[in-house]
Amino acid sequence: MFEIAVVCLVLTAVLAYLNHRYVRLPTTIGVMGIALSLSIVLVGLDKLGIHVLRTYAQSWLSTIDFSYVLMQGMLSILLFAGALHVDLNNLNQYKRPVGLLSVAGTLMSTLLVAGAVWWILAAAGLALPLPFCLLFGALISPTDPIAVMGIVRAAGAPKNLEIVIAGESLFNDGIGIVLFSLFLSMATGGQAPTFSHGAMLLLREAGGGIVFGLAIGFLTYRMLKSIDSYQVEILMTLATVLGGYALAHRLHVSGPLAMVVAGLLIGNHGRALAMSDKTREHLDMFWELLDEILNAVLFMLLGLEVILVAFSPRIVLIQAAAIVAVLFARLVSVGTPACWWSRFLRLPHGSWQVLTWGGLRGGISVALALSLPVGRAREIILAMTYAVVVFSVIAQGLTIGPLVRRTIPQRGDARPR
Repeated sequence: MFEIAVVCLVLTAVLAYLNHRYVRLPTTIGVMGIALSLSIVLVGLDKLGIHVLRTYAQSWLSTIDFSYVLMQGMLSILLFAGALHVDLNNLNQYKRPVGLLSVAGTLMSTLLVAGAVWWILAAAGLALPLPFCLLFGALISPTDPIAVMGIVRAAGAPKNLEIVIAGESLFNDGIGIVLFSLFLSMATGGQAPTFSHGAMLLLREAGGGIVFGLAIGFLTYRMLKSIDSYQVEILMTLATVLGGYALAHRLHVSGPLAMVVAGLLIGNHGRALAMSDKTREHLDMFWELLDEILNAVLFMLLGLEVILVAFSPRIVLIQAAAIVAVLFARLVSVGTPACWWSRFLRLPHGSWQVLTWGGLRGGISVALALSLPVGRAREIILAMTYAVVVFSVIAQGLTIGPLVRRTIPQRGDARPR
């Protein structure tokens, strides 16, 4: 395991250097783009009869359980780091749009994507049972906070729109994971869950995750307030994240939601009332650096994991159709409400376009797809997931900045009318 971590870090460092020295794209996009290009080269050489490089890459990647590494390792740190810098007072002002988009929007998008993919696959002669289409809808509908937050912030979106996008992306992945668990039991168990079963699962996973996050966040806050040593305080926040996420998994509550809530509590009340200026400075530097390193490693792996995806002309057509279906579902479930109810949702004019196009997908979707049982359904869902994620990060990630500048000319902390 140590050797795998070393290789990942070395590869990431080399790709980050190449990007910074020659390509000059945002780090996550550049690292993923170079890794993806390298994967395409290896696949091309394999087609030309040079099999050794692709075989070696596949052998090395097969030793990495991407789903486990992200869902049980990186995710807790990345979600906490993202929530740590979200202003709770600002988020509270936009709780209506965040709540509407993260809950109702995710559910509506899941159903729309599932219906569209079910029809697309049937038309292509690769029909899957509806529960597996619902699984794809659940894993691809939530926007990935890891992919979203840094890119949208760098795009120069107005502060209120940035708050809504960040808040939605932090909470909707927890909702998506709960829906995924519900549909997975339906797909593998062969029986449709009852409404009461679904409601209890949502209450236990989502509600329990929020309560657990409040508990460990408050406990950590009280401990931070009782001492003044930035080394110990940083160690305590790291222990809260890693230990809290592992305990949430054992308690069968949502670890992602718990980390978001704990990060919001420590990043706001803890930062203001329990930390000295010196501690705040070192804490911010530590979590920002850790966030940047893990983000780069994650997107490097995303680019290389494409080697494991089986492609064919029919699969490529299905992937293109899946991208269109996911964008359309995002437009209907998020863009349309934001356009119609912009005043009610306290959003600036033109936000619906940014919200629609800024719904980036990332590693969480891929990790959930890789966690599916081995079989034909997994291969098809994984191929569609990779296509949507790659298009999302590269095409949408590179164009969201110009879109923000074109559709919302007034930048800064614009207040809703």
